[in-house]
Amino acid sequence: MLQQLRVPTRPLNRSFAQRLARYHDDATFGHRVPAKYTLPDYTPRELQNRNENAALLRYVEMVRRHGHRAARVDPLDLMERDPVGALDASRYGLTDDVRAFPLHGIMHFPSSGAREDVGEGVDVSRILGEIKAHLLGTYVDRIGYEVVHCPVKDERLWFSHQLETHAASFDTTPDRQRRIHALLAHSEELDRFLGKKFPNLKRYGCEGAESMLPALDTLFELSAKAGIGSVVVALPHRGRLSLLTEPALLGFALAALFAKIKGAPEFDAAAAPGATGDVISHLGAVRRIQYGADTVEVEVLQNPSHLEAANPVALGYTRAKQMGLLKSSPDACQLGDKVLCVQLHGDAAFAGQGVVAETLGLSGLPHYGSGGTVHVIVNNNIGYTTPASFARSSVYSSDVAKMIGCPILHVNGDYPEAVARAIDVAFRYRHMFRKDVVIDLICYRRWGHNELDEPAYTQPRMYEKIRARESVPKLYENQLKTAGVLDDAAASATRSEYTAQLEAELSKAERYEPKAEAIIAKWKGLVWPASKDAISRPDTGVDEDRLREVGKASVTLPEGFNLHPRLGRHVAARLKSLDSKVDFATAEALAFGTLMQDGYDVRISGQDVGRGTFSQRHAMLVDQVTEECFVPLNAMGTESKLELANSSLSEFAVLGFEVGMSWASPRLLPIWEAQFGDFANGAQVIIDTFLVGAQAKWLQQSALTLLLPHGYDGAGPEHSSARIERFLQLSDDHVPPAPDAVADTHGIDVNLIVANPSTPAQMYHLLRRQMLRNYRKPLVVASPKGLLRSPAAASALADMAPRTMFQPVLHDHRPGTQTVVLCSGKHYYALADHLAKTDRAVAFVRLEELSPFPYTPLGAVLCGYAAADVDVVWAQEEPANMGAWPYVRPRLEEVARRVGLRAPRYVGRKEAATVATGVGAWHRDEARALLDV
Repeated sequence: MLQQLRVPTRPLNRSFAQRLARYHDDATFGHRVPAKYTLPDYTPRELQNRNENAALLRYVEMVRRHGHRAARVDPLDLMERDPVGALDASRYGLTDDVRAFPLHGIMHFPSSGAREDVGEGVDVSRILGEIKAHLLGTYVDRIGYEVVHCPVKDERLWFSHQLETHAASFDTTPDRQRRIHALLAHSEELDRFLGKKFPNLKRYGCEGAESMLPALDTLFELSAKAGIGSVVVALPHRGRLSLLTEPALLGFALAALFAKIKGAPEFDAAAAPGATGDVISHLGAVRRIQYGADTVEVEVLQNPSHLEAANPVALGYTRAKQMGLLKSSPDACQLGDKVLCVQLHGDAAFAGQGVVAETLGLSGLPHYGSGGTVHVIVNNNIGYTTPASFARSSVYSSDVAKMIGCPILHVNGDYPEAVARAIDVAFRYRHMFRKDVVIDLICYRRWGHNELDEPAYTQPRMYEKIRARESVPKLYENQLKTAGVLDDAAASATRSEYTAQLEAELSKAERYEPKAEAIIAKWKGLVWPASKDAISRPDTGVDEDRLREVGKASVTLPEGFNLHPRLGRHVAARLKSLDSKVDFATAEALAFGTLMQDGYDVRISGQDVGRGTFSQRHAMLVDQVTEECFVPLNAMGTESKLELANSSLSEFAVLGFEVGMSWASPRLLPIWEAQFGDFANGAQVIIDTFLVGAQAKWLQQSALTLLLPHGYDGAGPEHSSARIERFLQLSDDHVPPAPDAVADTHGIDVNLIVANPSTPAQMYHLLRRQMLRNYRKPLVVASPKGLLRSPAAASALADMAPRTMFQPVLHDHRPGTQTVVLCSGKHYYALADHLAKTDRAVAFVRLEELSPFPYTPLGAVLCGYAAADVDVVWAQEEPANMGAWPYVRPRLEEVARRVGLRAPRYVGRKEAATVATGVGAWHRDEARALLDV
């Protein structure tokens, strides 16, 4: 069955190879030139036959193109279908059913030879009646194939051969049929059991879509037998419990499920202080499944209720696992050889959620591909209460996948064996071409959006049909009884034994205790962030000679490299700065390079990250003659690498992808950089559901770092602010601290670190701290724009030397201080420059880290001014309803009260509807007014 799944040696088209040779692993880590499977073109004799029998050729091509429109793929027969005249052979002058036609170069029969040997078909003839029967039986049955839109001819030829020769026919032995029956019956019994024992539970059951279980079982088995070691699954609520608890699949403990339903946490609360858990329809699981002599690890990722948001996370997770394996694999190993991404979708969500298109757009890109994803749309022909005709403007919910030329297989969910065959074809395609493929599993929901819903309010005709029909498991059970594969006793035993197991596990629910090791076993050597063993302030300094070595390596070019003339100054300036003071880009390179020497990989993803939005980074250089790419830090000789992933113009999917990378790789520093800070708006769903809450909900740690360029420079409403206020609002940092003492929050497990570093050394320490802590935590950095090359902000290497670390508070003390100005980030330099020209004695206190709030270091600084009755000011560039002020105000007031100072007053822009004005003159007036503190 699987002998044709081998990946052959595939010669690259010469121009294709020459183009990609400029951008590959040797030069730019993270991209391998994809193999290309090429089929032979038509022979002269085949072309002659195609011309001589053009009428037959037109008919064959029309059946291939339009057969899906007449295929019997809708179990409820509700899809509106027009008669498909293109399938009538007489339209092409083909009326004599006993006339024989030579087939070579036109179509295949099961006796056709291997695709590698012939263009299409073999030197045989068939009469028209047989040709029509074969074509309609192949393309107009329980599976409808949409493949003609695929832009690559080799893929279309491969499909016609696979389908017409029945090479992809899945083996349906009696044992396999009984396994399919057990999967269906178990799912139905679980839903019945939960409905009886927990009648008010929204379980989002699998009823009507039970065929998704044999679909996934087939996919897992094919993966195991093809040598794939790991399958990563993202799926929405529907059918999740059936998949997780099925003994033959994920095997999630039933007692654990019942305990969770009864109100117990799904984790050991003592081992994970601060965790809050999630609902049953968001749970994940991992298990190694045995298929004969082969095994495969299947991991179902957790998901939020923003269902399709899990898609890019799964893609990134898959990519990270695959990249880890590629490091230790032979050069011949391709993306997708060892890890498979599987995504399940709802029909309305697949058509309606923009992140679907964004994620599909990533699938074939360098640095984002994972070797092809298998998509399964669990198609209910309805979205909540919205019928398909109102849910999309396309014929099929799967049509969005055509944007990447993705093959689509529509299959009737009432026929589990047809579903298994569709999965077989899809897997073979993915395994051969390493591209995405879609299965449109057309089914229905027996109970509406959830089990407490009454769908007949809005869909009376649909639910009249549903309630009058046998269930999918019963239909298949009756089919097997008729075929003699199953008798009444065996069918009844399959159900009754599983129901007895459910009863037994329910009785254990009250006593069930979740295992503590499930929390941190995935990342050995790391601890729970709230643990007493957590090290929150490691020494991040490095010997100065080593820093110079890395700094020089970051701009060292291979002999003969044709550098852009303007970048010569960049190289010279960096080398010179290593003996004086370095800028932000150099400090960043020093952090990356030293982390790589310490055994950590670094990945920075986003738009223009290789060069940098402000032309400051230049971590990836392009030869001006050959266009070959070169990453100097990757030439240091370290096993760890820097991956510079210039992304598509996407925020939602790309940030979700990096979340997945961070979950899978604890020794990776994953960074997402926005072109401008407020572009993170486009990824708000990922921020809200994955970035800030994954540890509390799902016990998932992440070192994902967001670099969001921030600062007012007259660029207007959409290019000035990283929206710091939004991230600070999402922080679970407490306020006010305990009444008995000013707390030191640096040992407290906040969900999100928010920093606004004002010096290159501070940025360097922040980046290194992400990896050198013995736990992982998301970091949001309001990164600089105007300060990138500022001499005033430059740092000496001594500030990054051993026994130095990130300082949450920086203090500029002046004798006789009358005013203490508290601020954060770039605004400090404008204030300091202005006030230096006056005779006022002003001390500056910079809050470099805002979450967790630095109560102790700030209190220690302000204590020195308690006796002087100084004026305390909070100064910021942002409007009063934005920036840090809403967050820091109650915290500053508490610290001031404890040390005996007056509450700070606010100096900044007044409340505003937009971040900044777009009128240049007004911006300049506001900027001058901000300096009056």
